[in-house]
Amino acid sequence: MRGQLKEAATAFADGPHALEGILLGLVDDVDRAVREPLEIFPVCHHSPASATAMARRLREKQPKVVYLELCEDMAPLLTELRNCRLPVAVQAFASEVEGFPAAWAPLSVVAPITEASAEYQAIAYALDTPGVELVLVDRSSDHVFQWQERADEAEETPPAHATPSSTEEEAALHGDAVGVEIGDLRPRFAELEEYLLHHGRVRHWSEWWHQYVELPLGDADHDTYRQIMLLIGSLFRRLAPEDARRTRVDEDRERYMWTRMREHLAATGTDPADCLYVCGAFHAASRVAEFGVAGADGFEISPPSASVWSYGLIPSSHTAIEAQFGLAPGSVSIAATQWTKNLKRTRVKPYRLAGQAGAKKAARTAPKAPLQDRTPALAAEQAAVPDRLSGFLRLAPVLDGLDEAELLGWSVEIVRAARRNGYLASTADAIAVFETSILLAGMRDRARPTPYDFQDAAVTCIEKDAVPGRRDVVRLVEIMMGGDRIGRVGYDSLPPLARDVHDRLAPLGLDLQQRGVRRALLDIASRPELERCSDVLWMLRRLMPEDTARPIMGERRLGERSLQESWDLALGTNQRALIELGYEGVSIEQVLEQRLRKAAYAPQATTAAVLGAVEDATLHLRGGRLAAELGARALEVLTTERGVDGAPEVLSRIRRLLAYYRTSEPVLPPWIESFVKAGYAHYCTLLPTAFTDEGATGRQVAATLGFLFSMEGLALSLGCDRTQLELALAQSHPEEPARVALLWAARTHLGQLSREELRARCDGLLANPLVVPAYPRYLSGFLHALEPVPQLTDFVVEAVSNAFARLPDRVLLPWLPTLITTLRAEGADLAPLLIREAGRIFPGRLDALDTFVPPWRELPAAAPRRPDAGTGAGTGAALLAAHPESCDALAVLLGCDGGWETAAPAPAGAALLARHPEPAGALEALLAGA
Repeated sequence: MRGQLKEAATAFADGPHALEGILLGLVDDVDRAVREPLEIFPVCHHSPASATAMARRLREKQPKVVYLELCEDMAPLLTELRNCRLPVAVQAFASEVEGFPAAWAPLSVVAPITEASAEYQAIAYALDTPGVELVLVDRSSDHVFQWQERADEAEETPPAHATPSSTEEEAALHGDAVGVEIGDLRPRFAELEEYLLHHGRVRHWSEWWHQYVELPLGDADHDTYRQIMLLIGSLFRRLAPEDARRTRVDEDRERYMWTRMREHLAATGTDPADCLYVCGAFHAASRVAEFGVAGADGFEISPPSASVWSYGLIPSSHTAIEAQFGLAPGSVSIAATQWTKNLKRTRVKPYRLAGQAGAKKAARTAPKAPLQDRTPALAAEQAAVPDRLSGFLRLAPVLDGLDEAELLGWSVEIVRAARRNGYLASTADAIAVFETSILLAGMRDRARPTPYDFQDAAVTCIEKDAVPGRRDVVRLVEIMMGGDRIGRVGYDSLPPLARDVHDRLAPLGLDLQQRGVRRALLDIASRPELERCSDVLWMLRRLMPEDTARPIMGERRLGERSLQESWDLALGTNQRALIELGYEGVSIEQVLEQRLRKAAYAPQATTAAVLGAVEDATLHLRGGRLAAELGARALEVLTTERGVDGAPEVLSRIRRLLAYYRTSEPVLPPWIESFVKAGYAHYCTLLPTAFTDEGATGRQVAATLGFLFSMEGLALSLGCDRTQLELALAQSHPEEPARVALLWAARTHLGQLSREELRARCDGLLANPLVVPAYPRYLSGFLHALEPVPQLTDFVVEAVSNAFARLPDRVLLPWLPTLITTLRAEGADLAPLLIREAGRIFPGRLDALDTFVPPWRELPAAAPRRPDAGTGAGTGAALLAAHPESCDALAVLLGCDGGWETAAPAPAGAALLARHPEPAGALEALLAGA
């Protein structure tokens, strides 16, 4: 083989040294791995050819120890796979990190496992065969992030594996976890991958691998498979671009694994010939000094960080695996179909875990025979490894004949599926798909159409212009080829919290482990035991994604509970979220309490957030101890705030809590009294600054006033002084129109400004042409003033009405858009108050609107005219004598008795001074003294 490659290097290059190093290095790598006493089995992740070769080799060799390239801290979870339906993913999760950047939290590592994978065959063999030990030798989950930090110190967050965005629900089953895989075998040299795809006439690497590796190796014997996979791994390794960071991590992983294997061999005294090392083909062609049983020692493994890791199994799917590792859509489903074909063609009996969910029960179970001592035979086999590489590479490609029955079945099935999904497909389309598949395969130098050729033909012949339903033709082909299988973690493998949730929801009588939405009807009035189920559902609503538990009927607020509830439950669909919730505690009450404490004591916690935690603790946990502790924390946070940003939410939450405690408790809790007392003084201090702060909105200033006005009675009873509020308003001098209107409303509430004075000021604004453009901003302030001073609702209606009545069209029409946007943006919550008040004031009939006079324009009723009143003909009081009603009304108001006198034909001159000389005498004395 070396001679042939040397001749090829001389013929294709200018000299023997140009390619000699690469080509001969490939042979050296293969030879080195083949001659290693500890047999190395190279694999590719989720490869049916690797799984078939693995099952065959395990039955032939029956090793006593299986070393597997998988995170060593995940070993205890592998026995739980028998309780699951594949595919599932083994997960390591750390919610609180130490020794890593805080931005990385939470840390999550997943290792997906499918039935058509070599690692599952090794796991099933080791766990169900007596006397076999399974040892995981790859770096731990903690080291995954330790080495990531070392490899990319400049990054703020660890770049996860290639995870393209997907709108499919199943593609998000792994979340944002970092994926680890056994056998990442893909060219790292972009030009090499582009060259292979171009000359292979394929679109994606998964398609190239299926056509040129999976199919040829599906029937290959063990030695041929092993040497070809080692050759591919060596080729991709030697042609990889220079990337010091990635290369260092790969080599450290290889040193780590060989160090662990040598430690195990030394500790147990196992013969390397009785062992099997399963790893990716890329790592099998390693050139590190620590390679092999006799490799160099001295690699130091760093200790794990102080982060606390939790472990569990989460559901996975073909789509999630494809999205996690950047595979072509549908490639994992096609691999599962190819795995079934390989088993039928080669008649290899695969390994399956006993009791595996979804497995076919055997007719009879024979006792497993103990492993035989095959050490001498294995040693002889290892010493004389035949050269299968040369013969395989010289063979012409074997062209599979056209399987017309299979292709015809595909064509008929895709047309049937298309018609069910709204496509106008017919028998003619089935014939077109059949012929187009053969045509495309011929154009791509393939005698037999592959599933990818059939998919392209189906899209060309059926999809046409638009997709009539939810699924396009590509998705239909994927479903037809095996579909997106979604795994499920069994009840026995769930964390204690998840099992507790299912047990407590058992009275509902629903299978909540199944995927999909389940409707739950709770008649708590007739079945009081369902109230506990309701409590669980409301806590799940608080802790998990929104679609996990969605209430259709019923609500839960402070002091209120529904007698009947209806829920849409999707616990099976969100099983991963429920499992990750189980990493935080053993019950949902414990997790909720931990999260509430964490939110309340966070460095960036606000008063509103802490009060929200108090409300949730009171609502869901029904405990006064936690609520009192968090309430005291809210008081601490309030005293440290220097702004009124959270005033609206603080006001709404403290009002709800006060209403609840006043109706359910004999006395208010001490913490809420302290909070009201301290909050009154705190917001009085901040009020002058808030009126002039450009960063504070009108809604926030109004909420500050609302807290002071609504809590004033309780605060004064607890020892506060109203002078604080009066001084705060006296020190407030806003310039912005909305703030000025708020200040006027506050002074009106305190009695410092009468309603008539307020009306006069608004009239003055409308009468000033320079101020009219800013009038909507005054109205905005009055709208916000309805929160602290709801008594001004009728006045706000009056102000808006006066604007429409008094402004000319040239001013009113340009102003209307501003008014509408102001009402929509800043008065949406208070608009119902205005509408209700306007409905009370204005007439309900259109014909009555023409004669309608607003109440603020009506004159006071005139007093009845005295019958003996004179008319007064004198020139001095002619108008008064002609209209005596105003004087009569004033006399009645002042309580004066008397009547009108008839005016003399001529004025009496100074009769009044003669009758009452006292004022004149006093004025004379005053002037004389001056």
